[in-house]
Amino acid sequence: MSVLPIHFNDIAEACHRLKDIAHHTPVMTSVTADRMTGTKLFFKCENLQRVGAFKFRGAYNAIAQFSSAQLKTGVVAFSSGNHAQATALAARMLGTKSVILMPSDAPQIKVAATKGYGGEVVFYNRYTDDREAIGMRIAQEHSMTLIPSYNHPHVIAGQGTLAKEFFEDVGVLDVLLTPVGGGGLLSGCALAAKTLNPQCRVIGVEPETGNDGQQSFRSGKIVHIDTPATIADGAQTQQLGEMPFAIIREYVDDMLTVTDAEIIETMKFLAGRMKIIVEPTGCLAAAAVLARKINVSSKTVGIVLSGGNIDLLRFAALIQG
Repeated sequence: MSVLPIHFNDIAEACHRLKDIAHHTPVMTSVTADRMTGTKLFFKCENLQRVGAFKFRGAYNAIAQFSSAQLKTGVVAFSSGNHAQATALAARMLGTKSVILMPSDAPQIKVAATKGYGGEVVFYNRYTDDREAIGMRIAQEHSMTLIPSYNHPHVIAGQGTLAKEFFEDVGVLDVLLTPVGGGGLLSGCALAAKTLNPQCRVIGVEPETGNDGQQSFRSGKIVHIDTPATIADGAQTQQLGEMPFAIIREYVDDMLTVTDAEIIETMKFLAGRMKIIVEPTGCLAAAAVLARKINVSSKTVGIVLSGGNIDLLRFAALIQG
């Protein structure tokens, strides 16, 4: 077994840190979805988390461990939207300032929310600029602390609280599926799931056009790709983080992909049948099951709906297109 960036006790400690701070999000079921798939599905609704996404867990867990000196100077983050909002809110709650680097084409609803939570937004071009280099420069110039959206032990541990909470609510799961961007959610949840049930199959799901994680998983080394064209903006990452990948190699069983069309069908199903709005990235795991990319018949299956931040006009255009 390789040396890992976090262990289960880090997730347990993060749970205590987040108690009464993060929402204990509900788990939903659907008789129709069960009938379609021949199994029992449980949907963990992180679209109902603070800031509308699971990212709040990791951001708060990280900033809550700042020293007094770090809190005085503030935090820098880069994100297409959900980690941006999460960092801005967590920073405000913990009494520090935040500078958030966001792509110039980020959804306006996410930009507005980030500013509303008190974050100072700086834009970059996701197709030509190196956001990590820009973020590091800002951090160095202003003596701030950079908190990446996934390649950070405290962030990963915070995301892992989702799976621990999930298992405590529904019992042992045979299969757990999560969306994949940079790998923070998948790695944290995989570590928690395998600790609580070593037989649980843990599966990550990406957009078909952005399968860097799947390529990395199958080759055993991190594969870098160009920024993918997909409606799942939260999964437009170019590669997995090194820390998440170490955990993924150890605990993840498979990586699947879905098309944008399959994501849209899942958005329609979740809105029409379950009466919840889930953003495209948040639908990845559910799409893999509903599009039958995996045989889950007669299994107890956990599906993470990772976020719900999408402009309503954009949502309507996608499901009507």
